[in-house]
Amino acid sequence: MRFTGTCYRAHDPRWAFKPTSGDGAAIRGARFNPKGVPALYLALGIMTAVKEANQGFGHRIDPCVLCSYDIDCEDVADLTTEEGRDAYSVSMEEMACSWAMALAEGRRPASWAIYDRLILRGTAGILVPSFAPGAEEDDRNLVLWAWGPHPPHRVMVNDPSGRLPRDQLSWS
Repeated sequence: MRFTGTCYRAHDPRWAFKPTSGDGAAIRGARFNPKGVPALYLALGIMTAVKEANQGFGHRIDPCVLCSYDIDCEDVADLTTEEGRDAYSVSMEEMACSWAMALAEGRRPASWAIYDRLILRGTAGILVPSFAPGAEEDDRNLVLWAWGPHPPHRVMVNDPSGRLPRDQLSWS
């Protein structure tokens, strides 16, 4: 499918100078990307982005930079419905696995197999439910494995006033 729309991401301020980077996710891997594979995790709603960044700690929110993105991306697999999951041979259990626990125990998370299978099909990313604590049924994320400033996988951060820092030296 082609995904077009606005997405959001809450960044650690130290990395706000690279708002379209997926390097942080590549360091140790995350739910839908193995270690060494950059991935851009975006939320379809502002509150979903906050839930993702906060990971259930409602009593405290670390400082963050909230950005919005214009997305026009081909080759996205919609895994938010049973029909979509069936079309890509993905189960809800596989997506919802305890990926962080698996990593902590030195095991490969089951959800990484989704990347393994779909990248071979030329899939640029996936539309998935949010698994953040407190996520509601309509909270959704877009996870991209291929993106850039140009079609067919265009991702552009909205910064019309030039407020985002240009490098890490912008922060004290």
